[in-house]
Amino acid sequence: MLMDTYTGQQFDPMQMQEENICIEDIAHALSLMCRGGGHIRTFYSVAQHSLNCTKEAKAQGYSKRVQLACLLHDASEAYIADIIRPVKAHLSNYLKIEDQIMACIWKQFDLADLSLEEQKAWKKMDDLLLEQELKHLMPGKENRFIPVLASIPDLRQRNWQDVEQEFIQCFKDLHA
Repeated sequence: MLMDTYTGQQFDPMQMQEENICIEDIAHALSLMCRGGGHIRTFYSVAQHSLNCTKEAKAQGYSKRVQLACLLHDASEAYIADIIRPVKAHLSNYLKIEDQIMACIWKQFDLADLSLEEQKAWKKMDDLLLEQELKHLMPGKENRFIPVLASIPDLRQRNWQDVEQEFIQCFKDLHA
């Protein structure tokens, strides 16, 4: 079964190849996808989350490679959608598919050789931003303790087209 993408590609996501990966498809899809399965106060996209992870990595002095990994860490969701963490851990088949797609994405954007330290760094940024999002966007979590960040995340409800363009520009700046 084939999927259609925003840029007009058609391919089988179960047999994804590097040439199927397109930053415009990723930016578009993630800018329209709401974090937290939509169970948050306002629309806040996966693309915004990725941009905030990238900004935190930059503020903490991480390399452009780590920043790019932060930007792209959820890119597989552009092709197979987002599943909330408490459920994702129980979907071994989903995790296998996600890993296959992420392997193509990492390879396409020259990140297939991320070191263990670089992988830990982007995962740390992901976790740090999740804590911020829970406190500020999830009803009932206002009193949650959160670690201090080096950056100030933008958690506002934003126009998806602006987020899409910022995502693409950030990618161009980091993948030059």
